[in-house]
Amino acid sequence: MRSLDRRSLTRPVLVAALALGMAAPSLAQRAAAPVFRPSVAEWRFLQSSPTPPTGAACYAAGVRCFAPAAMQQAYNVSPLHERGLTGKGKTIAVIDSFGSATIANDLNVFSTAFGLPHLCGEAGVTCAPGMPTFRILQIQGSPPPNPPPPSNGTGQESHNLWALEVSLDVEWAHAIAPEADILLVTTPTAEILGVQGFPQMMNAVQYIVDNHLADVISMSLGAGEGTFAGTASLSNLRRALVDAQANHITVLASSGDGGTSNNLKEPTKSPRLIPYPSVEWPASDPLVTAVGGTRLCMDATTGTTVDTTSPPAVCDNNPGVRERAWPFAGGGYSILFPRPDFQATLPAGSSYVGSSVGAPGANSEMRGVPDVAFQASSGTGPLVYMTEPATTASGTGCGGASPCSVGWYVVGGTSCSAPQWAGLIAIADQMAGTDLGYINAALYKVAADPTKYATDFFDVTIGNNQTTSIPGYPASTGWDAVTGLGTPNAAQLLPDLVEAASRP
Repeated sequence: MRSLDRRSLTRPVLVAALALGMAAPSLAQRAAAPVFRPSVAEWRFLQSSPTPPTGAACYAAGVRCFAPAAMQQAYNVSPLHERGLTGKGKTIAVIDSFGSATIANDLNVFSTAFGLPHLCGEAGVTCAPGMPTFRILQIQGSPPPNPPPPSNGTGQESHNLWALEVSLDVEWAHAIAPEADILLVTTPTAEILGVQGFPQMMNAVQYIVDNHLADVISMSLGAGEGTFAGTASLSNLRRALVDAQANHITVLASSGDGGTSNNLKEPTKSPRLIPYPSVEWPASDPLVTAVGGTRLCMDATTGTTVDTTSPPAVCDNNPGVRERAWPFAGGGYSILFPRPDFQATLPAGSSYVGSSVGAPGANSEMRGVPDVAFQASSGTGPLVYMTEPATTASGTGCGGASPCSVGWYVVGGTSCSAPQWAGLIAIADQMAGTDLGYINAALYKVAADPTKYATDFFDVTIGNNQTTSIPGYPASTGWDAVTGLGTPNAAQLLPDLVEAASRP
């Protein structure tokens, strides 16, 4: 693989499931990297023109870039769109810190560039009756417009970095479910490592649930289970998830971008690793559908054929293989939640272990993470448009903040995975004529049928998610602790999911 840009940044206490960038750093680089950073940690800026970069420009940068049409084809979503199944009448809520001052404009440019339906609420769009909408809901107020420079403290207040996360979440939920309503729900904090900062995020989820403002909720955020004191410390935070299940709202969360390695809370600026293979909450919660990540080695122009000759070089290693596990995809076994009933029966060949080497507690027959997966590699990522400029006034370069360029980026991480799965569930809700709500039991019911599993999922069997000295897990036939049941063959899976959800 070509040597590609990697920006080292201070991180927020949130290990938001987004690893933006091109070349995955070495294990040593990962271990030594600053621990606190905004949700955007790695990325590749491509160009500032409103016109998306060409495939040739992406290849020259050492990556392949996916536009919506190619991603839709790769996961067989297009036949659903052709039948009018586009998420119409359903609402997807995405939860993000700070929001973005330019997202209404950025979404408009994205929609125009790729021929997607425009949403009422995009900049410059004239609303019409029955038109799908884009709205922003600020929970608990707005953040200060001028956050401290990244050199002060942890840098978690770097708003324009979070703006790239916002653009990813909003634009790609829209790309998969182009006529669903999108609700961007923002909070004024990025502090969510452990119980101290999570309440604002979960209060946002609770508000959505209490007022039934969405049918599907996507969260690209999480913290290692070892940062919590135990299940008792999660009881208040989980209330929103319990209520979501009762109100038939689907909740999805990214599995994380550290493989099996997650951070403790202390010391504040350079916390130690949790000393055993660990997973993140809320993805580890049985009430949540956890979404892991893969590398998608399909043709980035058509999405219909395997391409193991174009950049990045990592796709060349396994000729004929459409996907392999993304090595930084979070996955493993909970230390807080026992193995749920829906994971009692897994497809043949599954590699469920149920315990984490060296973990505390009973550590046997525990909840496996993730449940499903989607493309997450930063070298085979989706195109994202973002124009919020740097928001600080000190330091070098673009006001001391990064990214400082505005325009098109190619990004990756399991933050790509969750909002796109949210789009799929919005389509399934439309297909069903009702909200599927809690889908985990139905997902595993479909996968337990060997015939349906073979047609409904792309089984990912190559790769491992070890990112540091902490042991990782291999991808395998059936369920595994990197890609879960696999990635969706949407036109086959969604009808079967609707049917399974309708049966007790």
